[in-house]
Amino acid sequence: MGKEMMSRESIEGVFKAMPHILKLPAAKFWVDYDREADVLYISFQRPQKATESEMLDDGVILRYRGNKMVGLTILDASKREKTPPKRRKAH
Repeated sequence: MGKEMMSRESIEGVFKAMPHILKLPAAKFWVDYDREADVLYISFQRPQKATESEMLDDGVILRYRGNKMVGLTILDASKREKTPPKRRKAH
C-alpha cells in the first residue's frame, strides 16, 4: 500500500498561508472542512462552545465565548477571494 501524497501545489499553498496562520489568535487550532456544505470551521478551543457570534458581510461568522474569540466559520469556503471580509456596520 502506497503512502498518501500531497501535491507540490498544495504544499506551496500551505507555505503561502503560513504568515496568516502564525497570526491566528491561538497557538493551537483545529480545522474542519465540510466539502458537501463548502464550510470551513476553524476552532481555537476544543470544544468551541461559542455563546455569541457575529456575521460579517460576506458569510464569515466570528464565534465568541464571552469576549474571547473561540472560532471562525467560513461559508462558501472554496469560493473565497483573497481579501478578508469587512465587519458589518452597527445600526
